[in-house]
Amino acid sequence: MTVLIGVIIVLSAVLGGYVLSHGEIAALWQPFELLIIGGAALGAFIIANPGKVSKATFKQLPLLFRHLHTKAFYLELLSLFFQIFNVIRREGLIAIERHIDDPDDSEIFTRFPLITRDKEALAFICDYLRLMVIGDMTAYELENLMDIELETQLSEKLAPSHALGKVADALPGFGIVAAVLGIVITMQFLGGAPEQLGLHVAAALVGTFLGILLAYGFVAPLSQALEHKVLEEAKFYECMKTCILASINGMPPQVAVEFGRKTLFADVRPDFYELEECVKGIR
Repeated sequence: MTVLIGVIIVLSAVLGGYVLSHGEIAALWQPFELLIIGGAALGAFIIANPGKVSKATFKQLPLLFRHLHTKAFYLELLSLFFQIFNVIRREGLIAIERHIDDPDDSEIFTRFPLITRDKEALAFICDYLRLMVIGDMTAYELENLMDIELETQLSEKLAPSHALGKVADALPGFGIVAAVLGIVITMQFLGGAPEQLGLHVAAALVGTFLGILLAYGFVAPLSQALEHKVLEEAKFYECMKTCILASINGMPPQVAVEFGRKTLFADVRPDFYELEECVKGIR
């Protein structure tokens, strides 16, 4: 939603100011300039990035219009860990083996659909709970392994943001390319009607305008928004890591999930009593 609001504000401010200054909107409609700038930017993007980064970029962009990690989501996550840790405390680590081997049929995991729908997060939880069951790793070794995985994951997921940032840097240059080509076309009409000459000069200048506007009004902000989205997801994994490590270090279930709660950003962090009421309802 905020992305759409931002787009509307940018367009309203730029076009509104132009119209109020007695500009003609029709003069800005130069589809061939857009073709030159957009096509060159897309081609450069494909040249610069491996296929997996290009695919990941187009896969991540729709996520900007969704808010996945809400307070309700984190309440489910922390409640799931509370229930798992409770089972471990009462029945031992071996009791959760059947749940992590087939989480889709587990009476614990199926109570938390927001978490089980995220297959990547579910795999992360089950993998590290499985390592806990094996029992051959210290808390320090497990934390080190988590850090390596999360660092790799973060680097991979930030690649689309960095790729879009490079496109934003290049767009003003492609705007100049379009403007230069427009001037070349204008040269062909020297000696013709002044109004015809004026139209071609205007089209060339629009190329520069579009390159700069697309770069700083849309693509660079989208790059930054993608980065924020990835960091928001990284916080989700940090919360899971903290809960698991707290449990390994012998913390009671209520305290272990409290450790995880403390890692969350303020806008999605449930308060102590919200979490307490939630876990009471699943005991």
